[in-house]
Amino acid sequence: MKNSKYYPWVVVGLLWFVALLNYLDRQMLSTMKPAIQQSIAELESATSFGRLMAVFLWIYGLMSPVSGIIADRINRKYLIVGSLFVWSAVTLLMGYATTFNQLYWLRAVMGISEALYIPAGLSLIADYHQSRTRSLAVGIHMTGLYMGQALGGFGATIAATFSWQLTFHWFGLIGIVYAVVLLLFLREYRPPVQQQARPAFFSGIKLVFLLLPFWVIFLYFSIPSIPGWAIKNWLPTLFSGTLNVPMSEAGPLATITTALSSFIGVLIGGPLSDRWVQRNLKGRIYTSAIGLSMTIPALLFLGIGNSPAFLIAAAFCFGVGFGMFDANNMPILCQFVAPANRATAYGLMNMGGVFSGALITDFLGKSTDAGHLGRDFALMSLVILAAVAKLLVFLRPVGRDFGAPSS
Repeated sequence: MKNSKYYPWVVVGLLWFVALLNYLDRQMLSTMKPAIQQSIAELESATSFGRLMAVFLWIYGLMSPVSGIIADRINRKYLIVGSLFVWSAVTLLMGYATTFNQLYWLRAVMGISEALYIPAGLSLIADYHQSRTRSLAVGIHMTGLYMGQALGGFGATIAATFSWQLTFHWFGLIGIVYAVVLLLFLREYRPPVQQQARPAFFSGIKLVFLLLPFWVIFLYFSIPSIPGWAIKNWLPTLFSGTLNVPMSEAGPLATITTALSSFIGVLIGGPLSDRWVQRNLKGRIYTSAIGLSMTIPALLFLGIGNSPAFLIAAAFCFGVGFGMFDANNMPILCQFVAPANRATAYGLMNMGGVFSGALITDFLGKSTDAGHLGRDFALMSLVILAAVAKLLVFLRPVGRDFGAPSS
């Protein structure tokens, strides 16, 4: 099966479910806050809740470069399986938590284990898919993240029907079982150029550091992560507060809207980028810039909207644009970074994006307590405008893939 011409898409399918669980397990907490705070009173404070969400991001961010370095040097299959198993076990244990400190430390461990997945998973997909299918393959994988985010929105609904403890238990068990499935069917693959002896542990990160285009991509990836993480962690709260509806309704409404629209963005941005880059080396860059530009008015309207139709339309526009952006980050990176160092490079990028997310998550917790959440959503559109301008001006690829001829 590994040698089948369809197996690269089997890999995307297998990892799609891992991506779903990756975001589902971390996202459920944001919508189950009202249910959990009945048992753990500290979560009644938005500032305390912001701390709980932010610790995951800080640990996740610190681990991301390390996980990228590891993924470039060991069998990624076992790294992915181990990562999934550990964070699923943590999810299971969260159902037994009775204090804020227990939740806090479990979120920290989840940050370590989940950080091991994304660089390994995306670099494996990039190795299986060449330039004609890479953006679509990466984009389809990213829809697993969106679906996990959307299903996480039902955490409050499930918790209201059963209990928040049982919700954590069931999804933790599902992840543990799926880790066994991956162990049986997922296969490692590295292109022939990577079959040479591995360099010293930190040499890959040194090579990435010396690439000027990488730093342009790094900043371009990090800046949109500010509203990206704000949408993931605080859009349900914004919907609930603005529309005056309970979180059990606002959570699914917010997360399903962004997940569905992001899926549409991937289906537009993936094939468009794969075709455009065959004719123009900046095709992926242009596709990503178009998508990210769509999030600028969306953030403005999210900040000033006060009706369901207005907010849903703005969230939908944001999701389509962000899907086009998400589908092209790794493919753009592949135009500038050698295959042997791509997980390392993406791990560094992920660190920048997650640190941005940690800062905005903590900030928006205080903003919510002060009653300024909508205003601060609108202000985030300014940083996106700067990111788009920088990408278009400074990034100039010389081939469709690193080392490939331009013709």
